Amino acid sequence: MRKALFTLFLIMFVEIISAQIGGQSTYQFLNLVTSPRQAALGGKVITNFDSDVAQGLFNPASINNDMDNQLALNYGNYLGNVNYGSATYAYQYDRYVNTIMAGITYVNYGSFDGRDEYGNDTGSFSGSETAVSVGWAYDIPWSDFRVGANVKYIYSSFESYNSMGGAFDLGLMYVNDKLDFNAAIVVRNIGVQFTTYAGLQESLPLEVDLGLSQTLEHVPIRWHLTFEDLQYWNVSFSNPVNSEESLDGTVTEESDTFFKELFRHTVIGAELFPEGNFNIRLGYNFRRSSEGKIEELRSFSGFSGGFALQINKTKISYTFARYTTASHASLLGVHFNLQ
Repeated sequence: MRKALFTLFLIMFVEIISAQIGGQSTYQFLNLVTSPRQAALGGKVITNFDSDVAQGLFNPASINNDMDNQLALNYGNYLGNVNYGSATYAYQYDRYVNTIMAGITYVNYGSFDGRDEYGNDTGSFSGSETAVSVGWAYDIPWSDFRVGANVKYIYSSFESYNSMGGAFDLGLMYVNDKLDFNAAIVVRNIGVQFTTYAGLQESLPLEVDLGLSQTLEHVPIRWHLTFEDLQYWNVSFSNPVNSEESLDGTVTEESDTFFKELFRHTVIGAELFPEGNFNIRLGYNFRRSSEGKIEELRSFSGFSGGFALQINKTKISYTFARYTTASHASLLGVHFNLQ
């Protein structure tokens, strides 16, 4: 039975990936990190398995009974003063059915000055996007595996253009309590647009992530290793600055080796005192570092760091993430234990 369920899950992953690779996509905000903890660990962490209810937005298989009656509110100041945030709550209404999680994610792009083709002022307009999700996870009997799913309703508005869509996420997670080791794979944003902006049907930002994490036996550190965007192998681009020109004028563009391409999918992170009332989080995103760096200038792009402080039943988290010398993101989160 366990082998049959696992095989069925892998077949679903392969079919989904092969069916939706390529093309432009809309609703890109769906892949923004949902909490300061994720952002501090480099982003896209999918293996946290504790009372962090915000984790369920990114990996539904992580939804568990420890999240019962937990509320998380997160806010982020993104690039160009774009603001976004999330709110999540979980409730265990039956110990046999496990826990149901509900959440909302939003992004506000701010106000813009409208102009016609002649440059005349047409008034200001705004843009925003929202996703409402409900998630649930199931323990596969007599195993260390869990499966989960999120169902999402999406609404997007830019000036007079609106779009609605629906999507779901699938997660598979392995939790080994003896080794304090977790592994997970997630396929996110499987869905379609219900209504388009202007008659053009667009795909959703499908994403496949694989993650591993473990707490060291004699050291209060938990390491995290994530491989993101596995639905595409080639995520690099050629930098014209690094191209080479031969004597006859032939230009050879920059190309990455196998290992360089692998690192572009890699995110690493670590938590110091992961189960303490105060912990420190650090992360490094190789792809962000490669795309945000400036030649011959140390910018520290790709690095992120943060902390969390537990005060009674309230946990406060903060993260600072570096993108380039000119941009960064700050995220603040408050987690309430309403037990």
